[in-house]
Amino acid sequence: MLELIDIHKTFNRGTVNEKVALDGVSLKLMDGDFCTVIGGNGAGKSTLLNAIAGVWPVDEGAVLIDGKDISALPEHQRAPYLGRVFQDPKMGTVSDMGIDENLAIAARRGQRRGLSWGVTKAEREAYVGMLREFDLGLEERMTTKVGLLSGGQRQAITLLMATIKKPQLLLLDEHTAALDPKTAAKVLELSDKIITEHRLTALMVTHNMKDAITHGNRLIMMSDGKIILDIAGEEKRSLTVKDLLRKFEEVSGSQLENDRMLLSE
Repeated sequence: MLELIDIHKTFNRGTVNEKVALDGVSLKLMDGDFCTVIGGNGAGKSTLLNAIAGVWPVDEGAVLIDGKDISALPEHQRAPYLGRVFQDPKMGTVSDMGIDENLAIAARRGQRRGLSWGVTKAEREAYVGMLREFDLGLEERMTTKVGLLSGGQRQAITLLMATIKKPQLLLLDEHTAALDPKTAAKVLELSDKIITEHRLTALMVTHNMKDAITHGNRLIMMSDGKIILDIAGEEKRSLTVKDLLRKFEEVSGSQLENDRMLLSE
């Protein structure tokens, strides 16, 4: 479903601030794969997702989704293939519109606009059914402005908006990092549920080693713009945080010194 072929990206090339963000990254995800991506600050995790989403063009290499080369497409033309949830819950929703209106915007993406009632009765009933499965009470608050919701509730809405059209690839960019531990666990539970039920192909960036191990069927670790570990199947299922740290040291030849990752042990 996703194939990255020798992706390179350097920022501020030829200046004192030159930074090699992606250094020959190649990756292939099959249909239904749920891959977690872990690494320290500056490892290239979010840069990888931005390269796939088309936030900026890559310097070299190709991005393919379901066999189609989308490398030359700008960000807005890649949107039909992708769903994305960001770290900041405010980025995926419209604050001064109701829950039902936000969901309608996502559900109608790609359709022609016309002059009609904002949200139909049938649409609202469908959204109520979707939200009821979240078990957050949001189905009782359909007309509440999204800006009045908690961060976790808002992120749950964003997750539903990103997947309501069943994207070919779902990108989760540290989507629980701004939430408290209990709320983060709930949003991760919802992510698992949606990805499993709809057999979505997904990439989830995280700093949390436990989450990277617990969720998904595959784990990759990045360092200095490269993929240095790629673990799947039974090896991933039996993995522990200590195993992951040891493997990092074996492959990189150095100890992990990223405080944020170590605190997630």
